[in-house]
Amino acid sequence: MTRNDNSMKSDSNNHPSIEHLVEYSAGSMALSRAMCISAHVEHCSHCRNTIRNLNAIGSEQLRDIEPAGVSASLKDRVMGKIQRDAQSKADVVSLAGSGSDGESSEKRSFTMPSFVPRCITQFFDNDYDDMAWTRVSPSVRMTALCTDTNGAKVALVRIKPGGRMAHHSHIGEEVTVVLHGAFSDEDGMYQAGDFVFRDADHKHTPVATKDSECVCLITLDAPIQFTGLFTRWLNPLLRRNHPLPA
Repeated sequence: MTRNDNSMKSDSNNHPSIEHLVEYSAGSMALSRAMCISAHVEHCSHCRNTIRNLNAIGSEQLRDIEPAGVSASLKDRVMGKIQRDAQSKADVVSLAGSGSDGESSEKRSFTMPSFVPRCITQFFDNDYDDMAWTRVSPSVRMTALCTDTNGAKVALVRIKPGGRMAHHSHIGEEVTVVLHGAFSDEDGMYQAGDFVFRDADHKHTPVATKDSECVCLITLDAPIQFTGLFTRWLNPLLRRNHPLPA
């Protein structure tokens, strides 16, 4: 894949919590949310250093643990689960990385802006501008990247300069990483690299700054709920396209 630039240089002002970074370092975080951490870390030297230190601490702790014997049946079950999980992730990458003509994305070259993080390039099956962008509103377009095993959806969102998303609340948790441009809501301003976590009780109206398009990587545990008088009719459609996990 071809990038228009070679690096992301800006540090961010909003970071994942230490609890999120510990979970990421331990490898126990859901893949969808780990992708958002990875995208943030490409911007943020502070969090890169924190993860490096957490990894070192984890290595020391593992070294001090006395090995324990396990039964052959337990070993077989664990190895079987590892192989099934690895195959499941490989299937997701394979489905996302195949072109409409069945050609693997590894054999094709896609052009994308420099702000697209490396952790999501595997899900591109076309040039950035030629991806399947769905028009959510006159100002907002979105393209789905993948669905995690826990039901969480991962997508890219583009908001036109000065455009806004309709006022909405959340059924589940939402993670947003600003990749390009900036947006504001009732709580503040967010710029490239910022990691924004919203829980199920949060309501807001994101508005892009007027100087540039705003592009975000988002992970949604459950569909958002539009609260405006003229946008509530979209909620059943959102729920149908994002069923809650069992």
